[in-house]
Amino acid sequence: MSFWNLWGPAKGAGAAKPSDWFVTMAREWNARNRTKVELTYFSGNTYTNGSTLPTAFLADKGPDIFALSPGDFLRYANGGVLEDLTPYLTREAIDDFVDGALDTRTVDGKIYGLPLSLQPHAFYYGIDAWERSGLSEGDIPRTWDQFLSVAERLTTKKRFGLTLETTPGYLQNFCWYPFMWAGGADAVAPDGTSSAFREPGAVEALRFWQETIQRGVAPRRSLGTGSTDITANLLVDYCGIQHCGPYGASTLRSAAPHFAFGVFKQPVPPGGTYTTDVGGWAFVVNRRGRNPEAAARFVVWALGSMEESCVKRMADWCTVANSDMPPRKSVARLAEQRGYFEDPIMKYFHEEVVPGGRGEPRYPPNVYQPISEAIQACQLSGADPRARADRAADLIEDALATYEGARIF
Repeated sequence: MSFWNLWGPAKGAGAAKPSDWFVTMAREWNARNRTKVELTYFSGNTYTNGSTLPTAFLADKGPDIFALSPGDFLRYANGGVLEDLTPYLTREAIDDFVDGALDTRTVDGKIYGLPLSLQPHAFYYGIDAWERSGLSEGDIPRTWDQFLSVAERLTTKKRFGLTLETTPGYLQNFCWYPFMWAGGADAVAPDGTSSAFREPGAVEALRFWQETIQRGVAPRRSLGTGSTDITANLLVDYCGIQHCGPYGASTLRSAAPHFAFGVFKQPVPPGGTYTTDVGGWAFVVNRRGRNPEAAARFVVWALGSMEESCVKRMADWCTVANSDMPPRKSVARLAEQRGYFEDPIMKYFHEEVVPGGRGEPRYPPNVYQPISEAIQACQLSGADPRARADRAADLIEDALATYEGARIF
């Protein structure tokens, strides 16, 4: 069975531990089962924003098992290519997932994906650059105005103050959504038939991202594989602040153990409310694959069993291989027993970043696309945020009017 993923086997700064975890998982399964798993690695940009996965499915050559983000879930769920994992799960195991962790992978009560971890985003900063710019802990920004001011102070001839994702794709939308939500706007209104993208919160979020480019505090392109590639940007002093999930901590520590860094949660606009996006990849099964039953048993064995070895495997991922937030209660308990949340960075994510977070939304491609185009036009081409928000809202409502598929949220 082929398993397409973003972690292993791979080489490079910060890649060793995640890769080792994946290789070990496959080896343990293969040692006990006749139907073997073969890992195939793709880099983040190739997999997240590229056409590799959808093109493979269009050619009926999709992998047997693959990693899938909530943002792209409906493309495959509505396409009827995902295997229902519910029959392979026990009630105890389903209840062990933390509240909301399975929501974006569930359709009509059937579970189509199991999350590997939870990944709320926050902002990392390098303490040395911070202090050399005359900043102190009291300068941690809480508002957008403060955020831009700090970014300007961090900006030099060789360093940008911060990076925000500039490559169009699900990752960029994911990174941008909390800016919109903080101002009270949304892509899809609660009634499910209209868009709240015309609301001032969306317009101001588009304007804020645009302003970071126009002021010269953010680059038009990040280095490495993108704005979440923390070793290629923050570590080399290409930027002073970087948007990333908790996995950024383990990546930095693996690549440069002496690099000092801090984390702060998302600043808010005037009158806004704090929130962040809680993402996280899931393992899913291609129901048109060579052996969907064996693939489903593998996924449940890997991430959805109450066996001690499964709980330990997931805790190893969250606390050793990739520093993420646990998606299951039993895994969180084991992580706590290991002292995971005593680490200052993980403690901050656990106590400050996660509360108020919102799960990454799942939108069909014709809802996701107008948002992506609006972000791109405003951020990089100087388009009018008001006009682009109106246009995107019109397109989203056109899409909603004819939409047939799993519930959007």
